[in-house]
Amino acid sequence: MTTGSPIMAFFRRYALYLAWVVSIVAVASSLYLSEIMKFIPCNLCWYQRIFMYPIVILLGIACYAQDRGIIRYVLPLSVLGGCISLYHYLEQQIPALARALPCTVGVPCSEDYLDWFGGYVTIPFLALIAFILITALLVNGLKKEAEDGEEEEETELLQAH
Repeated sequence: MTTGSPIMAFFRRYALYLAWVVSIVAVASSLYLSEIMKFIPCNLCWYQRIFMYPIVILLGIACYAQDRGIIRYVLPLSVLGGCISLYHYLEQQIPALARALPCTVGVPCSEDYLDWFGGYVTIPFLALIAFILITALLVNGLKKEAEDGEEEEETELLQAH
């Protein structure tokens, strides 16, 4: 049986759909920044895209098929992409990291195209927020899957008696 607030129940129930929407916004934003605004992605940005772009496709298929089993496969993509985003953000905020492992080809990874709120909100920061939201929603979706499994077991036990 579902416990907790109605808000959490909503997020558990629609976790797949909400995570898919977040991933769509993230991919659309990255394409807008590179194709419309002509911001050239650095190496770390490309790695983040490598992890984000499949999430859109996988979650879209999972939403269509109403298959929560995909969560176990998408979650590692989200966590690894988030780790890359975190490192990228730290490289922008801590100059010593940029000097320790500098980008030698193309745009420097320490380059900051956005200068929102004094430079604290950057493209890697926005990507990190997207990966965190997707991860949190998918973990919440796993809880819904576990609740559904418990309800099925209870129903089977009741029918057996």
